[in-house]
Amino acid sequence: MASGTNRIKFGTDGWRAVMCDTFTFANVRLVVQAIAAYLLDSGKADRGIIVGHDARFLGERFAQEAAKVLIANGIKVYMFPDDVPTPVTAYAVTLHQTAGAVMFTASHNPPEYNGIKYIPEYGGPATTDITKAIEGRVGLPVPEGVDGVDLGTAQREGRLEIIEPREEYFRHLSTLIDFHAIAESGLKIICDPMHGSGRHYLPEALQANGCRVEVIRGNRDPLFGGGLPEPTAAQLIPLAEKVRESGSHLGLATDGDADRFGVIDGTGRYITPNQVVALLLVHLVEHRGYTGDVVRTVATTHLVDRLAAKYGLNVLETPVGFKYICEHMRSRPVIIGGEESGGLSIGGHIPEKDGILADLLVAEMRAVWDEDLSTILDRITADVGPVFSRRIDLSYPDEKKTTLLKELAAAPPETVAGKKLRQITNIDGVKFVFEDDSWFLIRPSGTEPLLRVYIEAESEAKVEELQAAAAAIIQQH
Repeated sequence: MASGTNRIKFGTDGWRAVMCDTFTFANVRLVVQAIAAYLLDSGKADRGIIVGHDARFLGERFAQEAAKVLIANGIKVYMFPDDVPTPVTAYAVTLHQTAGAVMFTASHNPPEYNGIKYIPEYGGPATTDITKAIEGRVGLPVPEGVDGVDLGTAQREGRLEIIEPREEYFRHLSTLIDFHAIAESGLKIICDPMHGSGRHYLPEALQANGCRVEVIRGNRDPLFGGGLPEPTAAQLIPLAEKVRESGSHLGLATDGDADRFGVIDGTGRYITPNQVVALLLVHLVEHRGYTGDVVRTVATTHLVDRLAAKYGLNVLETPVGFKYICEHMRSRPVIIGGEESGGLSIGGHIPEKDGILADLLVAEMRAVWDEDLSTILDRITADVGPVFSRRIDLSYPDEKKTTLLKELAAAPPETVAGKKLRQITNIDGVKFVFEDDSWFLIRPSGTEPLLRVYIEAESEAKVEELQAAAAAIIQQH
């Protein structure tokens, strides 16, 4: 690896870094050259590649630079006329049967970040093998002729083609969403694209299908209004307020590149991603008749497991990261794959998280069931038992993380907070599952000196007890 590239590492969803620090035009050229070399070496380059970008600062310029590098390598490039959501780019890969896509996005990260996500030919997150192969090629020389590539000339010569994916993407969604039910319901919905790339997609799909739609934070703003483009409860306070003020049925949000979702029900209550995955599982099984497996990450709610047991379904647990869910979606029939951080996809769709799809499914459920999501959720938990979930971050030295996790896995306590241990798993961190189905998971952050602790129990009081117990166990090490 060449000097100056040692900080270029692909995480669970690509390479992300701060612009003008590590994320520079020079480093972008190196990463894109590595992708080009990977495609050439694997014999896929003749299928061409898509280059897309979200609504972040300099997205167009980075995408143009990437196109030049790829064209200089003899690879045909497809580009979009505007910024585009990551799931739409992923769908375009499968539609046009390209070798993949280079997507410039930092998703829900702060505005000073940008990133490169490589999407392979199957339209989902790259596997670890693929990202390692690309990482290993970072530092290879960029062709000398790259500065001489003129994109206008390349387009006239057929080496660059502009494609518009929106209508085909909407047509595909119409095979997955009951737009007729949505149109018949007369729903009033507030949409919040959070200044990101979902602004031309979710509102348009709902308006075209009979909903009364009002949009907040619907302009492109690379600074995201001074906040984070992440649809958490804290960031969606303006959406919740607008839903209550307007008497709307729903508030639906997407993050910066529209691969994650956020949901506010008609009471103004934030419905967590854990709860949304559970609700949609119920809807897909009971209303749509879906069959197959249910896939969730190790940090995602066991409410899903209880519902799956009720329906006689198999649950597959994966490490954190949608790429692991993707692997199951590519290899077997899956009803739904979801994660607590707001990623979701369903059988029949691309194996990539899609906030637009998730929000439309929520709208469909609200239309079909004709009840607030809170009401449906209360009925579900009355049936299979209440669930309360929480995540906290605890400071912990990087150099001690590995030892802590090894010790916990090798010699776990028999009881914690008076609860008897039923199972311990270590596919990603260390997870303690107790006989009453409560649990907590300790995972190391890959980027900060932190431990992430996920806790779930039957009441807030029980969550507090487990949180204190988990913190005490960590302090003992």
